[in-house]
Amino acid sequence: MTDSGTKGLQVWQPVAEYERRLNARRERIADFDRTHFRISNLRLLVAASVALLLWLAFGRAMVSPWWPLAGAIVFGALVVVHARLLERAERARRAARLYERGIDRLAGHWAGVGRDGAVFAEGHPYARDLDLFGRASLFELLNTAVTEAGESTLADWLKRGAALGEVRARQAAVDELRARLDLREEVAVIAAEGEISRTGSLARWAASPPEAFPPSVRSLFIACVIVTIALTLLGYFDVLPWTALIAWLFVEGIVVWNWRHALHGIIERIGKPADDLKILAALADRIEREPFTAPRLTALRGGLKSPQGGAESASRAIARLEQLVSLLEGSMHNLFFMPITRALLVPEQLAIAIDRWHALNGAAVADWLRIVGEIEALSALATYAYEHPADPFPALSADGPVFDAEGLGHPLLGDNVSVRNDVRLGGTHGAAPRVVIVSGSNMSGKSTWLRSVGVNVVLALAGAPIRAASLTVSPLVLGATLRIDDSLEAGQSRFYSEILRIRAIVESARGPTPLLFLLDEILHGTNSYDRRIGAEAIVRALVEAGAVGLVTTHDLALTELPARLGSAAVNMHFEDRLEDGRMVFDYRMRPGVVEHSNALALMRAIGLDV
Repeated sequence: MTDSGTKGLQVWQPVAEYERRLNARRERIADFDRTHFRISNLRLLVAASVALLLWLAFGRAMVSPWWPLAGAIVFGALVVVHARLLERAERARRAARLYERGIDRLAGHWAGVGRDGAVFAEGHPYARDLDLFGRASLFELLNTAVTEAGESTLADWLKRGAALGEVRARQAAVDELRARLDLREEVAVIAAEGEISRTGSLARWAASPPEAFPPSVRSLFIACVIVTIALTLLGYFDVLPWTALIAWLFVEGIVVWNWRHALHGIIERIGKPADDLKILAALADRIEREPFTAPRLTALRGGLKSPQGGAESASRAIARLEQLVSLLEGSMHNLFFMPITRALLVPEQLAIAIDRWHALNGAAVADWLRIVGEIEALSALATYAYEHPADPFPALSADGPVFDAEGLGHPLLGDNVSVRNDVRLGGTHGAAPRVVIVSGSNMSGKSTWLRSVGVNVVLALAGAPIRAASLTVSPLVLGATLRIDDSLEAGQSRFYSEILRIRAIVESARGPTPLLFLLDEILHGTNSYDRRIGAEAIVRALVEAGAVGLVTTHDLALTELPARLGSAAVNMHFEDRLEDGRMVFDYRMRPGVVEHSNALALMRAIGLDV
């Protein structure tokens, strides 16, 4: 599989392609290791030769001093070549790990291995209900992002659905990126070299105000340098005594002293962000060179420009800053050249140049980091699309609420265990019900079914493929009660926590975007009479507010709701059977109401005498 186009019904073979690429990277690593061994031995040989030549040249005067100098140059060249080789070898190892993780994902061995994004779940209304974050979550399955910017962008997309235009733009971008394995590999390998963050040191430095030296200060420093050079030449030709230069250097120091705090602040603040500059420049350069066709990708690539206009790209602008920082560090830490650079005010002038870059380009750094994050998030969705070639993109409908799926499954379950079902909710012509009451016995699959619906809505409105034969979906907000806990700290029972959640869901149903509610074992913490009356009132209020959804229950009294709500509601159920004292579930959803319960059978099956 090459980085060719993705149009049409292309058949993907992700396992075979990953294995091919993994073997190629391992062969490359083996080649690098052999070359590393040879260069290491050659460096030792050259170093020994230089030592011998130094002794022959200065100890015995048998050879010219140029010979050890030539040997030192050869040794220095070997050091540079060796460093580049080690960098390429490390990138090959990162690429190998990338495909190893991909093969593990395809084999179903991904849960608990990657970064799970648990921090993103805090305060979210339904993230825990749908396993969006945490161990064995949707985020962990999707997340191939390496940078903090990429991870937070992906998490944002999962936490809130996008408008239809945005979803379509992401779909086109994901469809194009899914075949760009080389690009996705290179971006991941480069990003893994450090920590690119939308909230990290580089972003904070860029967002901070620059010192904004007036042009007169730079002109004054240049004038000081000119005087220093002139006095040096005059002293060299014995026109003036050297004491004049020494006296001038004291005057120059007093001039610089007036701006010492501002200059020191610039030098100190750029220290940590400098670590990220090389990586950001490399990422920007790789993205800038890719010939995209999808509108979202071309827009992102086009955003990697200097805000000063012209043709300067972000990678070149960042490379200029990186060069300034490198020169600054060299001018301050090279003991041999430090007296010269200090006399010529090199650190001070470089600090002013860095501050000027900060003033001109600092505001654009946040956009560049955002673009890198979006490319990584789109690449994560594209990786998922590549690894699941049978999963289509959903059809998007502006007329809602609608959720119409055929062969819907749960993306966190493997194909060998996932059982798919159809579900139709809403629609513009009233052909489908607005509420499905799902009855069934314990462990029959009701809660998993609710999660299947909710997670596929999340995928659909994030711009990703969905786990279904087909799905038509409109913009929806989600409300779920699949995981409700009591709280000793807050003094709340489970029932009280549930009705507080339901109140928030009813309030959400009154918003501008239609609601899809997923109510699991509704009001099961109270008696049957109150449950029936309360559930009917809640569901009726949701329907009247324009919402659609599913309600699961063990209480067969709640299956009378469709009779009261009319055509807006239907009954569906999951069932089971007892075979040789063992409960057997087929996880197929059927019309109507479940006809029996398995609670007593389950208790007896585990040895309880009931």
